[in-house]
Amino acid sequence: MNGSPSPPEPALSTPLLAASGIFKHFGDFTANDDVSFQIEEGEIHALLGENGAGKSTFVKMVYGLLQPDAGSLEWRGEQIAIRSPQHARDLGIGMVFQHFSLFQALTVAENIALALPGDESLEDLAARVRQMSTDYGIGVDPDARIHNLSVGEQQRVEIVRCLLQDPSLLIMDEPTSVLTPQETTQLFEVLRRFSENGVAILFISHKLEEIRSLTRRATVLRRGRNVGTVDSASKSSKQLAEMMVGGSVGDIDRQARPDSEPDILFEVRGLDRPPTTAFATPLRGLSFAARAGEILGIAGIAGNGQDELMEALTGEWTGRGRDVIRIDGRDVTADGPARRRQCGIGFVPEERNGHAAVPGMTLADNALLTSHSLGGTVGRGVIDSAACREMAAAVSRDFDVRLPQDNPMASALSGGNLQKFVVGREISKRPKVFIVSQPTWGVDVGAALFIRRAMLELAEAGSAVVMISQDLEEIFAISHRVAVLHDGVISTPMVTAEVTAETVGLLMGGSMPLDGAPDMDKGEAGDTA
Repeated sequence: MNGSPSPPEPALSTPLLAASGIFKHFGDFTANDDVSFQIEEGEIHALLGENGAGKSTFVKMVYGLLQPDAGSLEWRGEQIAIRSPQHARDLGIGMVFQHFSLFQALTVAENIALALPGDESLEDLAARVRQMSTDYGIGVDPDARIHNLSVGEQQRVEIVRCLLQDPSLLIMDEPTSVLTPQETTQLFEVLRRFSENGVAILFISHKLEEIRSLTRRATVLRRGRNVGTVDSASKSSKQLAEMMVGGSVGDIDRQARPDSEPDILFEVRGLDRPPTTAFATPLRGLSFAARAGEILGIAGIAGNGQDELMEALTGEWTGRGRDVIRIDGRDVTADGPARRRQCGIGFVPEERNGHAAVPGMTLADNALLTSHSLGGTVGRGVIDSAACREMAAAVSRDFDVRLPQDNPMASALSGGNLQKFVVGREISKRPKVFIVSQPTWGVDVGAALFIRRAMLELAEAGSAVVMISQDLEEIFAISHRVAVLHDGVISTPMVTAEVTAETVGLLMGGSMPLDGAPDMDKGEAGDTA
């Protein structure tokens, strides 16, 4: 793109919130560099940027969690220092965070009561919740317990809890990341009603098509600086992405699934897993297969058995029986993670900090963690430190991991760069089977494109990829077939090109029975591909 885009003409009325020349430093790092921003009453305004662009830092200052080092904030035309989240709420600023803060064993009303001042009775509060649900069409039962609610319903609880504090500005951080298309549509209808009633909404998301459909204006941050405020609908998703990264982003070219049936490299037959905790989801008779050269996407809303399935596939949990899980025809049902890696499987769990990588260890040591049983990094019981450093450097180079120094601690990397490292660490071994959960969760558009291309290239080289993802855009972008996991049961895999996002969304939400999914790819008895 040539130069920064010209922002829309400023409104004549006094903005609800105006930020001027905001700076925020963390040591030598500048998180916000002369950021200016305005939002009007009743406006739905997007805040865009890559991971590390300064979005979170900026909204934390608006919400009183951080204080700017320089610059000013104005609320309804008056300069103000927002000292704390409580001060922000008193002013009329509310925030719904990406990760919910709800107590699973409590009711909706009990959770909401914990966030409100005063001593209002639960009965009176429940009545207010029902009235708000009616007024805005949110659909929240104050007597329901949180652990019985879907993710979309839990998000509504967070919104109602925020709205009962009567905000004039509602900040929403990645609100659709775990929602079905139908739930996203319902959420947008609610947000538009808020806007019509004068509530301003600051909407943070990586889903650019949603930004274009919902918001009026979008402000883009890049490396801490404001690079432009544009009319959302007038820009394509690609143009917005290029503003975010400062260059061309290219396109993902998924190859068509071959007409012939390649060899099955990974197979699950009748996997059962009883719940291990009070809130765990039991797995019931899961069967599916992944073939050489394809990406099999497993879609589902969080809490429907994804964690339990991932643990079973990687060997962190091993059940009884034989021939339940097979890699290239070999029974690995009773094998743990190290043995499964030796059989040709690589895997990346959802949580990169503490599960996929150890934050307090260097990248070289993190490379060792998943390669010690494969040879090349340990000989005669002695760690080859030079080989580990060389492996970490090669992964960082090949997967564009941007390092603050040579062989840093994993904790020194941004979320997107750490994700590229843990994905690259596995893909660089060229596994026969690659299993990944939420591969681009919480990463920016540039890192997400890089990771998705790497997965496609691995499949095109002949590996089978099983991708567990809550992101339907991702599922439809790179998977050749898609199955849906709901309440511990999996659907028959469907050819992605022959099914709609609406159908998959209905299956994810439980609005259609899983056995009602079109059986587009029947095989032999053991082949549920």
